[in-house]
Amino acid sequence: MIGERPLIAVLDYGIGNLRSAQKALEHVGADARLTADHGLIAEADAVVLPGVGAFGACMDALRSAGLEDEVHAAVASGRPFLGICVGMQMLFDASDEDPHARGLGVIPGTIRWLGTELPRPQMQWNQLAYGDGHADDPMFADLGHGPWMYFVHSLHGVPDDPSVVAATCEYGATVNAAFRRGTVFATQFHPEKSGEHGLALLANFVRSASGRDGEDEA
Repeated sequence: MIGERPLIAVLDYGIGNLRSAQKALEHVGADARLTADHGLIAEADAVVLPGVGAFGACMDALRSAGLEDEVHAAVASGRPFLGICVGMQMLFDASDEDPHARGLGVIPGTIRWLGTELPRPQMQWNQLAYGDGHADDPMFADLGHGPWMYFVHSLHGVPDDPSVVAATCEYGATVNAAFRRGTVFATQFHPEKSGEHGLALLANFVRSASGRDGEDEA
């Protein structure tokens, strides 16, 4: 990228390997900061919510870190927002994994167990199919047809509005793999572990944070 690197806040709530997402974003041109600082989050050009582990534990950690309101403020601001893996799941209302835990409610719907007889978790590379009307999403720019991404999960998001499903994959049944709702984009797969295609998707997010969606770099 040319010019100042966009500032991207990677929310640090003390659970899992959150630094891998930060490092991948730095690699594709962002000034990515792993942070729980409210001022920095408010100033950031974009915000990322990563996550690994259990839904309920991640929600408890996010709230204990005082970051629930920061997520809602970032989404309401209209800045680009990216949820990754359990970070994506946390954006939903609830999860079958922990029925007593309350999610963030950014994407209305529920996280459901994979409806397949194949082993859980799905822990492999899998090929995306773009959802109806989503092939031209700026996050998929330059990824080509059917990019491969890396998954580690036993559940997936089932939104109330099916039109927000940006991509699916097949694992014994159709699995919802990515979501778009306004300026929020969320992935069940790990782009930071998905090689060339994953880095291309993160580069598209960095481009959106710089206000250059759909523009070629000069």
